[in-house]
Amino acid sequence: MEPSLRLVPKGTEKIATISDTANSLGLHDTLTYGPRNLAAEVKSTGGIKDRLENWEETQDMTKLTALRNIYGMHAPMRLLMERKIVNSLPTFPGMSKSNLHLDILMGRDELIEPADIFLGMETSPPTDPRREMEKAYRI
Repeated sequence: MEPSLRLVPKGTEKIATISDTANSLGLHDTLTYGPRNLAAEVKSTGGIKDRLENWEETQDMTKLTALRNIYGMHAPMRLLMERKIVNSLPTFPGMSKSNLHLDILMGRDELIEPADIFLGMETSPPTDPRREMEKAYRI
């Protein structure tokens, strides 16, 4: 990813429609613009969906770019290394998958989300810690 101070995620690329590629007769000019892509013309999703999907990534890149501009290249590199190390820490089988260290490094420690309350129990079946340890260590 390129460093950017963009606050809002970039919108989707504009797709050429029949009105953009029409020749003097009002038909699609295949020789100039290539074959028509009907799937792209029919797709009518707004840009808000793409912006919401890329919101956290854009905000993270903005913070990393600001760190680089203020403190130098070492600050975002150090933060990314710390995130990678914390993300790769092993968890005990049968225990919740909460990662408070990563939440603090990502700046999400002050947010309350459903995963913080339910600790992932809303999607996973109840587990037996002893059975999970036996399976993990092949006892």
